Amino acid sequence: MTEQEKEARLLERLERGELVESPEEMTEEYRENLIHLMLMQADSEIAGAFGYVPWIMKAPTPAEMLAVASITRDEVRHGRVVYKLLEDLGVDVESRIRQYDFTLRVGENDYLGQARASDDQRVNIFYYPIETWTDFILFNVLMDRAAGHQLEDVLQGSYGPWRRVMQGIMKEETMHIAHGDTWLKRLGRNPETHDELQAGLEKWWPRVMNVFGRPRTRRNAIYRKWRLKIRDNDEVRQAFVADVAKPIAEAGLVMPTWTPDWEKVPEEAQAAG
Repeated sequence: MTEQEKEARLLERLERGELVESPEEMTEEYRENLIHLMLMQADSEIAGAFGYVPWIMKAPTPAEMLAVASITRDEVRHGRVVYKLLEDLGVDVESRIRQYDFTLRVGENDYLGQARASDDQRVNIFYYPIETWTDFILFNVLMDRAAGHQLEDVLQGSYGPWRRVMQGIMKEETMHIAHGDTWLKRLGRNPETHDELQAGLEKWWPRVMNVFGRPRTRRNAIYRKWRLKIRDNDEVRQAFVADVAKPIAEAGLVMPTWTPDWEKVPEEAQAAG
């Protein structure tokens, strides 16, 4: 069977709602894009966990030390579950863990836009440091929620093994979001911490909005062709914004404005105009 025939047959199966269960069923394009998406998730889970570790010790109460430890353990386990699926696809995970520094962080004032700071595949928000308890809470509220919206597509996706493990992962991510929302309200309604929280929201907002990617990209079209994703990047971003608006309002905070980097007019162009 030629690659073209294999592609046509696989697309017909996906159109009927069938799932892919083994590497033998995949075209090379399907396999490459599946691995790329799963590496983004697995690398992000591990990098995120490493960023949380210091907050086990620095959490404000013993109860919160336990909560942060549980969240950190969840993230490591999520990473391991996805890495195991990647091993089944031929990825040398142990070499990958040795190759990359998942503790790497940029400076507090550095802005990456949509760029990565290294060659691992983590979503780039995981290069930013978590400097305060407010940062940790906003990470729960914003990034855990953003990841949940992105990974919802996997629950409807075409790769059966990934789809099934995501059911358990999503339940735990929902708990992380709930932890963040509880603290968001507590800090937002406290006059002593309200302004710090609003400033933190302004700082993290462009970072989290960038994780969804540009609208209507060629790569996203390929993902949707193979039902590895279901929606365009901007559809997922707008679903996230609609979802997070309520906890932000309940905490007495103001939703930040955001202009995508790709829509900003350079200063020299404004001057020339």
